[in-house]
Amino acid sequence: MKASKKPLDRAGLLKLASVASVLTAGFLIVAKLVAWSMTGSVSLLASLVDSVMDSIASLINLFAIRYSLQPADENHRFGHGKAEPLAGLTQAAFIAGSAVFLVFHAIDRLRFTHTLEQVGVGVGVMVLAIVMTLGLLAIQRYVIKKTDSTAIRADSLHYLTDLLTNVSVLLALYLSTLGWTWADPVFAIAVAIYIFYSAFQIGHEAFQQLMDRQLPDDILEKIQATAMTHPEVTGTHEMRTRQAGHTRFVQLHLELDENMSLKRAHAIADEVEAKIMMFLPGAEVIIHQDPKDDSNKGPPGS
Repeated sequence: MKASKKPLDRAGLLKLASVASVLTAGFLIVAKLVAWSMTGSVSLLASLVDSVMDSIASLINLFAIRYSLQPADENHRFGHGKAEPLAGLTQAAFIAGSAVFLVFHAIDRLRFTHTLEQVGVGVGVMVLAIVMTLGLLAIQRYVIKKTDSTAIRADSLHYLTDLLTNVSVLLALYLSTLGWTWADPVFAIAVAIYIFYSAFQIGHEAFQQLMDRQLPDDILEKIQATAMTHPEVTGTHEMRTRQAGHTRFVQLHLELDENMSLKRAHAIADEVEAKIMMFLPGAEVIIHQDPKDDSNKGPPGS
């Protein structure tokens, strides 16, 4: 029963984070659109565009996560986990495009200054946006801790960017009331640069997963050490790891006594696999048993 409960818990958390993200982005888009139309602030427009991109990214996440949670089938023997990094790569493209748009609009506003109107409305909307974004980030951080989802992590980075954007917009609105009309477009350009940097981070991480980058070194070392804790394992080699969405894949060869029976060798492999899955729950672990042969032994864990 416990084994069947974990995937359901994970699926529920991912769906919760995705739906909360979509609803938050939708509400903020409407609020910021009204505030921008009343104030004419280009930095508020930057925040609005960022929220639109967040909404699109959140919708992509919602569908990608639903697809990635589908079990393996006849045509996808390794599951559908790579839908998550594909969603992350798509999000990066959307975010980078929004940053370019903001830069051009802010440059135009620097050339032709504009006095902001009804700044109080803009301030109120931005305070509301900050409170809602903080609440969403708290939900996402909890889900990331429990699921290690690439898509939710990318979405959370969007909203962390949005939080910083909202704070900067508040400052820009305040400075504009002091007569510093240049502050509004300058802050918008700063936001755009940060958005572009965030897009690069998301795209890089998603690309690495799609290219089957191996798991971090500390996990590799832990896998190696775990295998070697078994008293009948004399060595390991040809370790290969990768991650697709939330699923991690581990392959390695165990070196065992050449006179050992096949039944005993299989039992040892099962024991090592169980130990590895204790710290990598839900992982796909494949272990091959080899007779000990010093001539074929490479570096530990290689």
